[in-house]
Amino acid sequence: MGQIEPIARMVAQLSHLPGIGQKTAQRLAYHIVSMPLEEVRDLATALYQGRKAIRFCAVCGNYTDGERCTVCADEERRNGQICVVRDPRDVAALERMHDYHGRYHVLHGTLSPMDGIGPDDIHIKELLQRVQEENVQEVILATNPDIEGEATATYIARLLKPLGVRITRIAHGVPVGSDLEYADEVTLSRAFEGRREM
Repeated sequence: MGQIEPIARMVAQLSHLPGIGQKTAQRLAYHIVSMPLEEVRDLATALYQGRKAIRFCAVCGNYTDGERCTVCADEERRNGQICVVRDPRDVAALERMHDYHGRYHVLHGTLSPMDGIGPDDIHIKELLQRVQEENVQEVILATNPDIEGEATATYIARLLKPLGVRITRIAHGVPVGSDLEYADEVTLSRAFEGRREM
């Protein structure tokens, strides 16, 4: 026996979310159907209103519900550092560590010629403009350690070199809590390259 149409529609919509397969979407749909109607309305309203309220920060491109995000609005974060990331999720991840006290620049993608994404398709021009207009001493390139992230970091570093700003790249290596025997050669090589004095 198949699902009734309203549940099937819910499953179809939920399965569009990243990381949600057919079975998880079905489980969520059945859970939602068992919830009180007011809670379902509150959930739907929070999703709709939240999405409607979110925009991009006019300075860095992070998510915000105002003109500027909380990081850009914080004058104490103007310490001469800009950390370049692929998307707002990366800002959230870096903010969770509470160790970085500078500002961000969100590229909204990485260079990927195979997918037709070139320098004009991501926010590189805006980064160059910020480096020239703001008092920036260091640009930290924190794109992912994959092919696209490395290519993007290398491209940006080449553009920034003539501006006389310090350019650094986050270290990549063996994750904390893992075993060396399970690490691949590239990861181990990066770990050795990024080693530091103790």
